Amino acid sequence: MKQITLSEVASLLSQHDDFKILTHSYPDGDCLGCGYALAFALRKLGKRANVAVDGKLPSKFTYLVKNYEEQDFTPAYIVSVDVAAPALLGESVMEGVDHIDLCIDHHGTNSLDADCKYVDDTAAAAAEIIWEILELLHVEIDEDIAAGIYTGVSTDTGCFLYTNTTPQTHRIAAQVMPYCNWQEINNINFVIKTRAKLRMERLVYKTMEFHAAGQCAIIYTTLAMCEALKSGDDEMEGLANIPRRIEGVKIGITMREKPGGVFKISVRTNDGINAAEFCRQFGGGGHPAASGCSIEGDLGTVKKILVDAAEAYLQ
Repeated sequence: MKQITLSEVASLLSQHDDFKILTHSYPDGDCLGCGYALAFALRKLGKRANVAVDGKLPSKFTYLVKNYEEQDFTPAYIVSVDVAAPALLGESVMEGVDHIDLCIDHHGTNSLDADCKYVDDTAAAAAEIIWEILELLHVEIDEDIAAGIYTGVSTDTGCFLYTNTTPQTHRIAAQVMPYCNWQEINNINFVIKTRAKLRMERLVYKTMEFHAAGQCAIIYTTLAMCEALKSGDDEMEGLANIPRRIEGVKIGITMREKPGGVFKISVRTNDGINAAEFCRQFGGGGHPAASGCSIEGDLGTVKKILVDAAEAYLQ
């Protein structure tokens, strides 16, 4: 594995063709925005590029693909975007892939194995890195590229509210806003909720518990809850932010039961508490204020493990 510079990333993309761009499981706005922005940009340069998404594209992000069609070719160069660990690559994404040529990411805990890697953990979103690459490649910006970049930087910063937001984040947003319908993107990602989403949130609020003198809040969803509401990934989007928004909470934990006796854990923190460090004890990682991991066990067991860990961490 070779750590490379941003200019070397641009050079590699210039030299190669027939790209398969990998995104992570449970795709969010940053990985999808990066993936499609990069694909559209490479196509503008006369290259062929497809984006691999694990499962069905979340319905809220269909605006990213209104001008996107799969191209028919055999991939020759594999690029991952916003993928921090091997476990985040689903089977469908990795179909026909035996190695990754280039990894582009902004997670300081990145453990992905790739021939070449560029990781900048000072970037608020991987989309910031993609934008800088496109500038080096002198790609002409259009609506599709701008929508992807704006989606990435806005969703990974909570519409520019999170502490990872920097002046550079705002500069990039300002550069792409004239080319895309950013008002609609904000409305889709931060304002409008489906009735199904509201029904799920109502159930989730009933699960909330407080620990460590109110400094830790924990919520959960179970397979039974999802089955009762016929809900899927779309309804899960954004639930992890609920505990963090409560006054006095320093560690907000969201548990999501998955098939096979495992819970997907999302941790969001305030007041300088390091979420990545907290999750690392369970084999996870991510960002200082937003990280995740997976823990095997039943609801009661996993919840106790997390509560005990949070109470110890906050002492």
